[in-house]
Amino acid sequence: MRLKDLMAETFLSLTANKARSFLTVLGIVVGITSVIVMVAFGQGTKASIESNISSMGANLLTVSPGGQESRQIGGGGAGANTNSLTLKDVEAIRTQVAGVKRVAQTTQSSYQASAEASNTNVSVTGTTADYPLIRSVTVSNGSWFTTDQEDTGARVAVLGPTTAETLFGSVDAAIGQKMRVNAQPFTVIGVTESKGGSGMTNQDEAVYIPFDTFQQHLSKSTGVSTIYVEAESQDVMTQVEADMDELLLARHGISESGSADFRIMNQEDIASTLSTVTTTLTLLLGSIAGISLVVGGIGIMNMMLTTVTERIREIGLRKALGATRSDLTSQFLAEAVALTMLGGVIGIVLGWLIAFAITSFSSYNAEVSLLSVGIAVGVSTAIGIVFGYYPARRAAKLDPIEALRYQ
Repeated sequence: MRLKDLMAETFLSLTANKARSFLTVLGIVVGITSVIVMVAFGQGTKASIESNISSMGANLLTVSPGGQESRQIGGGGAGANTNSLTLKDVEAIRTQVAGVKRVAQTTQSSYQASAEASNTNVSVTGTTADYPLIRSVTVSNGSWFTTDQEDTGARVAVLGPTTAETLFGSVDAAIGQKMRVNAQPFTVIGVTESKGGSGMTNQDEAVYIPFDTFQQHLSKSTGVSTIYVEAESQDVMTQVEADMDELLLARHGISESGSADFRIMNQEDIASTLSTVTTTLTLLLGSIAGISLVVGGIGIMNMMLTTVTERIREIGLRKALGATRSDLTSQFLAEAVALTMLGGVIGIVLGWLIAFAITSFSSYNAEVSLLSVGIAVGVSTAIGIVFGYYPARRAAKLDPIEALRYQ
């Protein structure tokens, strides 16, 4: 049978019963749409996480309080000794570890911030003048505090954009204004660019003040929450991490790394861990959505078996006129593949539209990749072949005489 004749026969057969063909295709449409949306959601989440990690800063190493048992991303974990890091550790890292470009320590807690009639609960970070250079924080309005302001314990504050808008109505109106943090007066000297939230934190809702000011007026603790270390280059990060580990172990009088009361993480560790999590999540979501594709394939097989039964006399007549088993197999297999491919195309378009709507009208990001589209097309075609083969072979094996006698 020529390809042109095969396509014409397939089109006539599928359009002869439009309602049944539509309902059969619907199962594939739902399956492909689900796979596209789920994979797009997973890819978008992964891209957002990678973007957030890169925005943390370049060649960044993070030293946090807490032992090996409490290792987890972004937190000290239950039982972590939050006073295990001190300013002397910061100074030792700055002066004794080769390959270190900048160091900035932070101490952090939540307080109520107020200005005029507005107030909000914010995360207040006490840090240094080098913090924005290490963490890639950009000041959009005003300026960051200087080393002199840091050394003199000046009562100045740099706000995240969300905090500025909450307290003063707009970013521009915040500069030079007075505000209170835990009833302590501060002058706003700058507002940072928006960086968005990351996990449980949102840098847009932050307040930054000098480290010494934080310890003198907000907290009497002498501990350091986190030490951010910028290595001179990517090549020396591993060596810097090892040297810091050795230095802090010696300073804290600890002989084994497994008993350390601090932990050091670099961006590669964080990126690798989160990439593994998001990839697993994407595969899980895609697999769950793939179940609906199998259900759609069973619907294709059921529909084709019904079609073969209804057209037994036609099959007998075709065989009597010289049609071979190969001709009949190709005819019914083409119908099954056409149904699944049509459902695949509709599902891809529908999935892309849903992913676009999610990205446009929500805070979530969904990215449709060419790989996921290619997989969807391949899977839908494969389902047509797999689930259409049995009905096609059944039609091809029919005895022409028995088929012509069939009532």
